[in-house]
Amino acid sequence: MFLDPRARDFYVDWNGIADAAAFNLRATAGRDPYDRALTDFVGELSMRSDDFRKRWASHDVRQYRSGTQRFRHPLVGELELAYEALAVTAALDEIIIVYTAEPNSPTHDALQRLANWSRPDRAASPT
Repeated sequence: MFLDPRARDFYVDWNGIADAAAFNLRATAGRDPYDRALTDFVGELSMRSDDFRKRWASHDVRQYRSGTQRFRHPLVGELELAYEALAVTAALDEIIIVYTAEPNSPTHDALQRLANWSRPDRAASPT
């Protein structure tokens, strides 16, 4: 998000997703302020990214729960996916993010093209 320059092309709303990433990371850090790995990670991002450092300094805290996210895929173009964050009850510090496409939408069709593009050719008959 902050260290790979390709992220700005991949995320259609890079500023929005960068805000969400930094604010959610701050919420995570608040739950365990003595987590050494997390502290090191925040330190590295702060040293290497002005964009992250400014967001971290705002002290804004938000949870990444649900909404819509837009991506720009290099093969099929723009994708608009709904997302929802699901808490893992067995591990309080883990969250699964589920993305879905609206049925019969351009995004759904683009995802189908990607799925078919990566499948082996099933039309060939065995010999």
